[in-house]
Amino acid sequence: MKVLVKFYFCFFFLALSYPAYSGGDHHAPTKSFKSTALTESVYLLRGKGGNILLVKGEQGLVMVDADYKEMSEALVFVLAEHGGVQTVTYLINTHWHGDHTQGNELIGRHAQIVAHDNVRTRLLTRQEIKLFNMVSEPYPEHALPSLTYSKVLSLFINGETFEIVHFPNGHTDGDSVVFLKEANLVHMGDHFFSGMFPFVDLDNGGDVLQMADNIAAVLTRIDDDTIVVPGHGQLADKSELANFHEMLLGTIDEVKAMAAQGMTVAEMQEEGLSLDWEDWANGLIPAEAWIAIIARSLQGE
Repeated sequence: MKVLVKFYFCFFFLALSYPAYSGGDHHAPTKSFKSTALTESVYLLRGKGGNILLVKGEQGLVMVDADYKEMSEALVFVLAEHGGVQTVTYLINTHWHGDHTQGNELIGRHAQIVAHDNVRTRLLTRQEIKLFNMVSEPYPEHALPSLTYSKVLSLFINGETFEIVHFPNGHTDGDSVVFLKEANLVHMGDHFFSGMFPFVDLDNGGDVLQMADNIAAVLTRIDDDTIVVPGHGQLADKSELANFHEMLLGTIDEVKAMAAQGMTVAEMQEEGLSLDWEDWANGLIPAEAWIAIIARSLQGE
């Protein structure tokens, strides 16, 4: 355990000192949003934190996730191109982490915030992400989800069916995956880091094996034409989500094999993963950290 703590501290220092670890996708140093039209009424906004989905229509704007608080000015600017922040009617939080919910403080003054029950529970109290030594203080009332659900919630607005589904204990204990039926689109939240090893918040209900199972379930619900929006990284499709799932299963198997040989986490990190997965280490989580996350998750089997 001492090895793990030391490694996590070193990684946190590196993450602060070298933004290149983000691969330009996760927490890129920017104060603007890149807007991409996915359909006539659906837009992808990429800023500093998690990817935002914006759906336009006569009944107002629907957003999925809201980035960091520091991005609020930029968010107001980009929303002005789509009717303005005051026209947002619903904001769906895919989970509680601040890079997806700090913008609630802005959007919650205009819109109803929707999330899983556990998201409101966590945002009501002080939370901690130990891997990054980050603390989240309780949110003000207007920034909390006012509409929560336990398993599935449907919204019918702007001619679109939003099916918001809880997939338990993947990235956190309060994850939502958002399916847009008419647009044939899915926003994965942080169940999917496109092209990179994911962060799995083990201290707040996340589990690597369950994440793999959840993604397998999503794959059965989408087709080859489905637009797949990751929590972080580039826009994807079903084949790229399937590749991510294959990476999860493959790296889990490799860490399991090393654990079966009696190797410590430090020895696993020294041994490393096979070259099959080297391109996945170009994001927020380097291979050494991913090995440690899997190893710790396996201990909870």
